[in-house]
Amino acid sequence: MSRVQLALNVSDLDEAVDFYSRLFATEPAKRRPGYANFAITEPPLKLVLIEGTDAPGTLNSPAAPSCLRLGLTGFTNWPVCR
Repeated sequence: MSRVQLALNVSDLDEAVDFYSRLFATEPAKRRPGYANFAITEPPLKLVLIEGTDAPGTLNSPAAPSCLRLGLTGFTNWPVCR
């Protein structure tokens, strides 16, 4: 399945997991300390929650915390731009 991937910083992972579980009516696909991700069918979204890495509610990027981290997964026929 093709999905948009969005990584968000959160200050309280348990609270964020509870909120997004109710919003999307699903539990996280993976969960470990400080991290959770949801594989949501509708809308097709991989939502990643990372606790305490930057200002809560911001988009997460490993290279620069205040930069956008947004990706596409599962698209095999799209050209890649470099």
